Amino acid sequence: MKREDALKILKSKLKKKNLIKHSLACEAGMKGVAEFLGEDTELWGLAGLLHDIDYDEIECDEEHGKKGAEYLKDKVDKRIVNAVERHTGYIKPETTMELSLYALDPLTGLIVAGMLMHPSKSFTGIDTDFILRKFKQKGFAKGANREQILTCDKIGIPLIDFVDIVLKAMQKINDELT
Repeated sequence: MKREDALKILKSKLKKKNLIKHSLACEAGMKGVAEFLGEDTELWGLAGLLHDIDYDEIECDEEHGKKGAEYLKDKVDKRIVNAVERHTGYIKPETTMELSLYALDPLTGLIVAGMLMHPSKSFTGIDTDFILRKFKQKGFAKGANREQILTCDKIGIPLIDFVDIVLKAMQKINDELT
């Protein structure tokens, strides 16, 4: 599936503008991680873009990810289907792509929360150190599961580098996300 087709389908399935932006942030982040690891950036980007395709139907129960995977199974590469199905952790992520999406999903939320409270109100106005300070504040962006983000170590990327990669990827599409 081409990116344009994936975006069209995503927009038909998700009605909330913030969910579309979150999907774009995850796409950018996954492309950044894929590039860092020498993986297929387009494939990984599609996994990030489509990971929440069932969110308006399911939201955050144990079926989230499963229904999206079922919908996508005949439309995209099986690796994307598996990453979508496992990004919530209800089914244990195993591959590097699956683990990356699992760790990256809440990190994008933490980065967005950091940007929103920063005086610049822009991704380009924040840096990795700023996000790492926010990461250490337990009361900040409580929905951003820190343990989940820390699974970046399982793919061989230390937290500081993981945050830097994802933030820089999001900064590249600042205008689409703000």
